Amino acid sequence: MENITSILIFTLSGLDAIMENRYIYFSFTALAYNFILLCNITIIFCIASNKQLHEPMYIFLCNLCINALFGTSGFYPKLMYDLLSHIHSISYAGCLIQIFVIYSSVLCDLSTLTVMAYDRYVAICRPLKYHSEMTNHKIVQCILFCWLAPFCSMAVLVSLTSRLTLCGSNIEKLYCENWAVVKLACSSTTMNNVIGYIIIIVYFGHAVLIVCSYIQLILKCKVSQESKYKFMQTCMPHLLALFNLATALLFDVLYSRYGSASFPQGLRHFFAVDFLFMPPILNPIIYGLKLTKIRKQVTGIILSHCCCQNLKS
Repeated sequence: MENITSILIFTLSGLDAIMENRYIYFSFTALAYNFILLCNITIIFCIASNKQLHEPMYIFLCNLCINALFGTSGFYPKLMYDLLSHIHSISYAGCLIQIFVIYSSVLCDLSTLTVMAYDRYVAICRPLKYHSEMTNHKIVQCILFCWLAPFCSMAVLVSLTSRLTLCGSNIEKLYCENWAVVKLACSSTTMNNVIGYIIIIVYFGHAVLIVCSYIQLILKCKVSQESKYKFMQTCMPHLLALFNLATALLFDVLYSRYGSASFPQGLRHFFAVDFLFMPPILNPIIYGLKLTKIRKQVTGIILSHCCCQNLKS
């Protein structure tokens, strides 16, 4: 029987069934990753370069885009490498790092959406106190909360996973996932399960806070036309981003907990990577199209680039 000291490499067998069309999948993956980089870097540049966008809502949006780059960096480069390789493996340390990066990014998304909901609540329900409440100091605290809470949560969970005695090394996914590693354990996983459920409950609490804030926002919008306009302009992208992430995470949970070999291969892979594909692409597009200031800034950059190209030609 193998133990943790003898397992230095995990095998990622999720790609085995699609290697016949690996170049097609590689092209699609490279296109998706580059599109994610383009969209999120564009939003970050727009916000960073325009002082008019140095407001809490746009700073939190910038944080959402930075986190998208962080999370996808833990998945796409490794996947593209595996698609061009005949050996699909990852080191033990690399597996734990990938788990930490991907899932701390997911939790950071939830934390960021929570502080964005709080920001909109103060802006619409208590507009006279907005500038006194959303100070630079409060913004820094919110950003630290978005990053430190997920990092600490995943550091504890990954640390517990690293102490498990494992009796196998085959992970039937495209990437390392904590539950997939825990299932390989032949020692007690009680502590992992307890900490995992605590993290789920805490971040479910984030979702409850978001719902409560939006109930207050909707009630406020019923009595004020100006509040209704603000809600439609700035809150609808946030709701779409939240729905997008919640749906993607639901797919991942369904795949991790209840997925089986009887599922069609394409459906299993879609469940596995949806939360790494849809939110990083759709979030900057949703906000870029809906928020007027962002849309104008992006349009200005595109037009100026086109003018420069025309002058050169």
